[in-house]
Amino acid sequence: MTDNGIRMTIKPMILVVAAQYAEVMEGEFSRYKRDYEVVVVPTLADGLRQAQRAIAFNGQIALVAAESSLADTPGLVALDCIHALSPTVKRVLLLGWGEFRHTRTVVREAMAAGRLDTPLTVPRGVREEEFHTAVTELLSDWAWTSAGPVVAAVELVSPPDIAALGRLRDFFDRQGVPTRTSSPESEVGLEIIEQLRSTGHEGEIDYPLVSSPFGGLAQNPTIAQVSTYFTDTSTDLSAEVFDLVIVGGGPAGLAASVYGASEGLRTVVLDSDAIGGQAGSSSMIRNYLGFPRGISGMRLAQRARTQASRFGADLRPGCRVTGVELGTDGSPHVLLTPKGRVRARALLVASGVKYRRMGVPSIDELVGLGVHYGAATSAARECAGGHVVVVGGGNSAGQAAVHLAKFARVVTIVVRRADLTETMSDYLIREIEANPRIKVAGNAEVVGAGGSGHLEWLRVRNNVTGEEFTKEACGLFILIGAHPCTDFLPDEVARDGAGYVLTGRDVPMDTWRNGCPPAPLETTVAGVYAVGDIRSGSMKRVASASGEGAAAVPLVHEYIAAVSEGLISGDTSVDDTADTADTVGAVATVGTTA
Repeated sequence: MTDNGIRMTIKPMILVVAAQYAEVMEGEFSRYKRDYEVVVVPTLADGLRQAQRAIAFNGQIALVAAESSLADTPGLVALDCIHALSPTVKRVLLLGWGEFRHTRTVVREAMAAGRLDTPLTVPRGVREEEFHTAVTELLSDWAWTSAGPVVAAVELVSPPDIAALGRLRDFFDRQGVPTRTSSPESEVGLEIIEQLRSTGHEGEIDYPLVSSPFGGLAQNPTIAQVSTYFTDTSTDLSAEVFDLVIVGGGPAGLAASVYGASEGLRTVVLDSDAIGGQAGSSSMIRNYLGFPRGISGMRLAQRARTQASRFGADLRPGCRVTGVELGTDGSPHVLLTPKGRVRARALLVASGVKYRRMGVPSIDELVGLGVHYGAATSAARECAGGHVVVVGGGNSAGQAAVHLAKFARVVTIVVRRADLTETMSDYLIREIEANPRIKVAGNAEVVGAGGSGHLEWLRVRNNVTGEEFTKEACGLFILIGAHPCTDFLPDEVARDGAGYVLTGRDVPMDTWRNGCPPAPLETTVAGVYAVGDIRSGSMKRVASASGEGAAAVPLVHEYIAAVSEGLISGDTSVDDTADTADTVGAVATVGTTA
């Protein structure tokens, strides 16, 4: 490793299989030669030799692009063959102008089956930046999810059998922070341990060690402690009254923060974990509007964080809300946190859900040691060549399985239902069915686990026959059901039987104000709103959560305006004597533009 923290490695390969457009491709991909080995060959046979050469020298293939028709095979078959040698490679089908009209059905089916990341039209002129935007997006995703960081912002040093290591690594990964893990015996590990000893520490080391220019050197820090590395803590949250406090930094909370801050509301987002929520751990979201090539949950959250910060929103990861003191007569609500009391004119609950625990002691004892609740994409590379089990039948489980199949030899999805059709989107089911590395075990469940310091085997039961059998496994990823994160809310905020927050017309009629239900996203408490997965009846999708977060902001404007105009009485109802229809109409126009 050099003094500036850059690892010297073999350049990853960009492999282009093209004959008709070979000269054009040579020119277009020349801009990547500083960081990649660009190889252009005319046939699949030549491409396979180049791929085998790269793999033999411990190199990596980042991207393969192939013409739709080659001398020795169709382009899609060429992509399949290179992918079989290097499952993490990004795949591009190159199409000549006018060619797409004749191949679109084949291309569409290939993309649905997961055989292709994107088709691209061969450039015909200079500065074809749309072509290169697609290429760089694919390379960026490959570098983050498959290659590992070249430059690390955070160094983790730990033996592999420390459960806290996975927790910290997952937090940094979801925050979009390049992180490298080294053993205590490695060159990097010995260097960091020596730094710790130089501070006078002589006792036993409490692993993991975290070293960063942002936060110095720490032993086994909490999420709250490492979250300060990337947060402006100069602002005292208890020193002012915020217009809008959002609890939860998932898609709903982030959308509300963007719209709230951009429309002039003093906005803060509090999250007990990484800003990005459950969606931030998704390896690839393919059905979110506006991202035809898909986008990872981390990238989506990263862009949203940047957008919210640009408008002035204060984002606080690792800040747990432990309770809420509701205001009366329009006075601010008070949120209780380890960092002090935070006052809010309006409160938006977007705290989401957590995956339900299996309740099997032998499994829970190995959490962080091969067992993970959630996608834990940072752990995927550790599963290379092994057998991995994913428990769950929803989209998150499907996305996790597809991602894990890039590394693991076999991925088995275990579900209690007979198959995935009732719970998973069709596009994911088709991709899973087309992937030879992924198997689906229906009418089954995992009932036990074991291993020496790390997961080594699982006990699986067939719920039809009652038969139990043991399977070797190096990873178990559990994405089943969910329970709402509402422990911090007072009883005045009504919830349904499962604990999800009731809003609008769904709240009990005896809590309606002046005979009218609350606004569509408002709870039983005036000035308190609920959006996203935490809300009873929500769709549990990224797009709908984002929409609800944005839709709540005009309601917040309306409420704050009503308070400032003295329209909120002691029982938090709107004064009947006021012309509230006119007030609502006037205030609701605030912030409705795109």
